[in-house]
Amino acid sequence: MHGIRWSSAAELPQFGHDAWWLLVLKAVLIFVLLMLLTLFNIWAERRVVARMQQRIGPTVNGPFGLLQSLADGMKLILKEDLIPKTADKVVFLCAPLIVVIPAFLTWSVIPFGPSVKLPWSDTHTPLQLTDLPVAVIFVLAMASVGIYGIVLGGWSSGATYSLLGGLRSSAQMISYEISMGLSFVAVFLYAGSMSTSQIVAAQDKIWYGLVLAPSFVIYVISMIGETNRAPFDLPEAEGELVGGFHTEYSSAKFMLFFLAEYVNMATVSAMATTLFLGGWHAPWPINLVWDGANSGYWPVLWFMGKVMFFIFVFIWLRASLPRLRYDQFMHFGWTRLMPLSLLWILAVATIRTIDLRGGVDRQWLFVAIAVCLVVIGVLTFASEKKRSDLAEQEEVTDFDAFAGGYPVPPMPARAPARGAADRRSDA
Repeated sequence: MHGIRWSSAAELPQFGHDAWWLLVLKAVLIFVLLMLLTLFNIWAERRVVARMQQRIGPTVNGPFGLLQSLADGMKLILKEDLIPKTADKVVFLCAPLIVVIPAFLTWSVIPFGPSVKLPWSDTHTPLQLTDLPVAVIFVLAMASVGIYGIVLGGWSSGATYSLLGGLRSSAQMISYEISMGLSFVAVFLYAGSMSTSQIVAAQDKIWYGLVLAPSFVIYVISMIGETNRAPFDLPEAEGELVGGFHTEYSSAKFMLFFLAEYVNMATVSAMATTLFLGGWHAPWPINLVWDGANSGYWPVLWFMGKVMFFIFVFIWLRASLPRLRYDQFMHFGWTRLMPLSLLWILAVATIRTIDLRGGVDRQWLFVAIAVCLVVIGVLTFASEKKRSDLAEQEEVTDFDAFAGGYPVPPMPARAPARGAADRRSDA
């Protein structure tokens, strides 16, 4: 688009100059952080869900049960490792690695803070392993590679339920990855860059979660579907598929799948923080009353606080919402999220073009776009309700009780619930 300058490698001068030992140190620290974060998130999920359901949760291992996740991990490592006779052993063993390795690699482009001075030295380095002119596309690519591990794990198990879980996961993750990618386009148009560090720098005054609220909402919905978390945990639906794509896995290989799930949960939370909540910038009003809030190592605290907020949202949704049907979930992604994403991108592109060239009052433009979105939403849901009513009417009128040779009474479409008192009065 005219007037927008896209970043290149020459515009990231703070990267590519670290010594090899500093790169190794950063990589090790990121790995340790993700492992500790996974252990804490598992414990936090069990404690928070227990509190919401009026239970106690883990309390035995360690203070407040903090070592329960570590004990479960050691138990899984020491359990017997089983491989089905019908499995493709090479693919069966490689599938968990294909899932977990891209989950860790994604964090190489996540900015934790600005450039800082290392203690007891004169070395200055950014609190980020590296950055790319297309860092956000790199994140999407790593997420796509992880899908292969789940599909291959389900296929190589040689079991029907595992295969169905792998196919479900591939269709689900590909569908919602499209919506996730479309939600990024508006951020690219406003920031003029696909580099994570430059996107964070562009939010020093106002966060894109406020300016681009529809993109933020679409991304939050898509990231839950992308990570196979409740209420979108359909590849692991125990009522239908026993355990989904990892039904035949045990011991450490089973643990790697869940390690990748919790790391991916932290990854999408970090991307939401980076793209929509200002990254490592201090939240309002801390940045107004404290000049040093965005310098030194304090930004790491703001960044991790925002990530933990999204982790809590994941846990909250799991404890609150029931699992959707698969057809409902896919229908929502293809007929709701994607069209809304495309319409919003068109609106954002129009606004950016007018901002760069001028000539139209932005207030009236915003009103016109809001009216169009409301009208489209009303018409969409009205047509959907009309189709559902017609389907129910056809189901009632066209029902043939003797179609299969046996009389079968039709199920009531919208019969009111009858309690014990009603049954006693009928008697």
